[in-house]
Amino acid sequence: MADTQTIRELAQTRAPFSAWLGVVLLFAVFGVIVLAIIGPSPRGDTYEQKRAKAREEKLKAAREEDTKALTTYAWIDKSKGTARIPIERAMELAVTELAQKKPAAAGPIATPEQPTASINPTNAPPKTQPGASATPAATPVSGAAQPNPAKSSQKPPAQSSPGSAPPAGGKSPEPSASPQ
Repeated sequence: MADTQTIRELAQTRAPFSAWLGVVLLFAVFGVIVLAIIGPSPRGDTYEQKRAKAREEKLKAAREEDTKALTTYAWIDKSKGTARIPIERAMELAVTELAQKKPAAAGPIATPEQPTASINPTNAPPKTQPGASATPAATPVSGAAQPNPAKSSQKPPAQSSPGSAPPAGGKSPEPSASPQ
């Protein structure tokens, strides 16, 4: 029992003045060390002005390098024959190359959707409809079932809509007369 009472008495007793003084001096020494380390570092307007000047010089050097790359000829890879040309000359070459090409008609933006009935007719015999489970058809054995190539090479003339471009031959198809 005596041990617990002595522990309580020690816990309740006030710390001596020398302990408090030691803690304050410890913080003071720590502050002096921090000031000794941070103190000599450059601070103020001159430091920021030096940094700003260094940034401006780096930016100026980068812009000069970019300007030189965009306005001069140079080898990129001499062994492969790859060279750099000025941007103005590259634009001139691109314009002349595009001027030599003939414009082509643009394709449709979106293909129209086909109804599913025309893709998979309902009255077709089983296993003849296209799909994942359909098997490929066998090639005919006899020559009688093969189409005649002389007849299939003849194609009917293509009809174009009024707003479409003429065919590659350069002549537009003649309009056909429809019975009235």
